[in-house]
Amino acid sequence: MFNIDEIKELMALLEGSSLAVLEVKEGDSKVRLEKPGNITVNNTGVAPVAAPVVAAPAVPAAAPAAAETGKTINAPIVGVFYAASAPDAEPYVSVGKRVRKGDVVCIIEAMKCMNEIQAEEDGEITAVLANNGELVEYGQPLFRIQ
Repeated sequence: MFNIDEIKELMALLEGSSLAVLEVKEGDSKVRLEKPGNITVNNTGVAPVAAPVVAAPAVPAAAPAAAETGKTINAPIVGVFYAASAPDAEPYVSVGKRVRKGDVVCIIEAMKCMNEIQAEEDGEITAVLANNGELVEYGQPLFRIQ
């Protein structure tokens, strides 16, 4: 069963993204959020609960740079991007740093779980495309690697 804080966190994730629907299942519980629309919480033996969702203002997409080269390391989940393991720690990677396949490049926090994101190949970080502490979407480029 989801508690109110978890539901609020899911609402914030959805509001800060371009997703139209977010559905999370945990055991017999399910939370489905829609923009614009309703939140529905289904728990076994409990009647559904509905509450309005406030749509987040649209954020214009950044125009791609003409000279972008190399591959990107993309966000595998929706969550909050952290460049370092702690606020006072050095970032895992920065522009010019060489990484090997499997090296941790950042953390994405989703539902209070810290998920280490790893490089999928060897290379050099040529750009950091996400801002520390900001919400990232599924598939959003986080780093450019060559």
